[in-house]
Amino acid sequence: MNTNEKISFVIPCYRSEHTISAVLDEIDELMSKHTENEYEIVLVNDSSPDNVWSVIKGIAEKRKEVKAVSFTKNFGQHAALLSGYRVASGDLIVSLDDDGQSPVDRTFDLIDKIHEGYDVVYARYNKIQESLWRRWGSWLSNKMSEVLIGKPKDILGTSFYVMKKFIADEVVRYQNPFTYIGGLVFRSTKNIANVYVDHRERAEGTSGYSLFKLIKLMLNGFTAFSVVPLRISSIVGVVCAIIGFIFGIYTIIRKLVVVNISVGWSSTIAIMLFIGGLIMLMLGMIGEYVGRIYISLNNSPQYVVKETVNIDEEKNIK
Repeated sequence: MNTNEKISFVIPCYRSEHTISAVLDEIDELMSKHTENEYEIVLVNDSSPDNVWSVIKGIAEKRKEVKAVSFTKNFGQHAALLSGYRVASGDLIVSLDDDGQSPVDRTFDLIDKIHEGYDVVYARYNKIQESLWRRWGSWLSNKMSEVLIGKPKDILGTSFYVMKKFIADEVVRYQNPFTYIGGLVFRSTKNIANVYVDHRERAEGTSGYSLFKLIKLMLNGFTAFSVVPLRISSIVGVVCAIIGFIFGIYTIIRKLVVVNISVGWSSTIAIMLFIGGLIMLMLGMIGEYVGRIYISLNNSPQYVVKETVNIDEEKNIK
């Protein structure tokens, strides 16, 4: 075990001007008990509409171990994490929330698990302190990740986790604009573990994830790292073709046996609408892939950095 590891805390900041200082205080208190470890804190302002940039900029200007990045507009939590990983210089990278829900005092429980030989360790919450639809969205995302991205079935991903530097280095090699950290991690390693912890209640405000943002995030993951949706579309098309063929044979035989049978227009229209809907759905899926290829070829940015504090000029975070 390396007891002199440098630890980098990477925190995306959005609507957290009243909570981020308390999170930093908790990190400082934790690390005061582990003086053998050097540490740094990387704060990324995802163009928050509140005053959080002034808060974290003021902190960074007073403390050289605190690095701050600010985006020109809201690019999302995962883009903020990616930029933070490019700045981080620690042997271990800790990702956590800015709202105080991540139990910072359990960080070294995750690190101890890393020392057992794992590359990434996620906190797994005994009870998630979120709204019902937010919990449902997280559950659905995890289940779909198992099928489409290859996430280990016994692993539950959360926003509080520790990874080794070489995993972060592999993650930041990603250059496309549709960032999904979970997909990047799961394609880099399967040597992943969970540690059970308690999830705290939100100190202030509500989740920055709307239903639209959750759907967009899931699309990022499932279209950027998997062709399974296209394969599912092909399978559904084959199944519908087989059903249509069987139904056609059945209709012909029935017409031959029962001469005076009338043609069922309602059933015909229903089948046409069903098949037409499936075709439009599959075309939409193909269009999603093609559109993302087009956007990637246009060199759309993952994020645009507006301002930094305490970051060396040679650090390529853009």
